[in-house]
Amino acid sequence: MEKLLDNKTILIAGAGGLLGTRLVPALLKQGARVIAADISLNVMLERLSSLGVDVKNERLISCQLDVTKEDSVKAFFAEQVNIDGAVNATYPRNKTYGKHFFDVSPDSFNENLSLHLGSAFLFTQQFAAYFKQHQRPLSLVNISSIYGVIAPKFEIYDNTSMTMPVEYAAIKSAIQHLNKYVVAYVNDSRFRINCVSPGGIFDHQPEAFLAAYKEKTHGAGMLDVEDIVGAVLFLLSEQSRFVTGQNIVVDDGFSL
Repeated sequence: MEKLLDNKTILIAGAGGLLGTRLVPALLKQGARVIAADISLNVMLERLSSLGVDVKNERLISCQLDVTKEDSVKAFFAEQVNIDGAVNATYPRNKTYGKHFFDVSPDSFNENLSLHLGSAFLFTQQFAAYFKQHQRPLSLVNISSIYGVIAPKFEIYDNTSMTMPVEYAAIKSAIQHLNKYVVAYVNDSRFRINCVSPGGIFDHQPEAFLAAYKEKTHGAGMLDVEDIVGAVLFLLSEQSRFVTGQNIVVDDGFSL
C-alpha cells in the first residue's frame, strides 16, 4: 500500500524541538526521506534517539542549520537538489522572552520579532528562491498558533505566573500573512505554503492553568504534540495539492 509521502524528501527545520522530534518519525513512517536540521546537531540527535528514532536510518539525513543567519540558510538551500517539502518548526527567542506586557522593553520586543519572524521570512524567502531555481513542486508548512488568530483568553493564566507573550501574538499572526504574501507573489500552483495553528500543547504547565484551559475546549484540554502531526502531513502530501495560503486550526474548539 502506497504511503502518504512515498519518495518525497521533506526538510524539518527545528527537528530537535517539541514538534520537530515527533514529525521526524511520523514522516519516516509515511515513506519520506527526511532531512532533520537544527541549530544544535548533537542535542537534536539525542532527543530523537530518546524517542526511539533510529538516527542511522538511511532515509534520515541530519544536519546543522541556524535559521536566524542568512549565510547559514542560503548555504543550506544551495546544497539541496531534490526537496519536495519543508516544515519550519523552529522557535528562536531571546533570554527575556515571555515577560508580562508592561515589563517588555522595546529592544526585547524588536529582538524577538527579528529572531522569530525575521527567520520565518528568511526561511520562506529562500524556500521560494529554491523553487524558482529548481522548478519542482514544493509545499512549505509554517507553524502559527491560535493566538495568531484570536486575542488571548487572559483569564486562564489567573493563579499562575504565566502569561501569553505579546511578542508571540505579533509574530504568529504575521506569519499567517507572510504565507499569503509569498504564495501570491510567486503565483504558481506548484508552490504552496500553509500554516498549522495549534491550540495549547501540553508541556507540564501548572495544574491551575491546565484546568482553566480545559474549560475553554470541548473536553480535550491541552493537546498532545502528536495531535498536530496529522495536519502537517496532510499539507505536505498530494492530498492537499491545491490548498495554499491557508491556516488549519487544531484546538478542540478553544478559538470558537
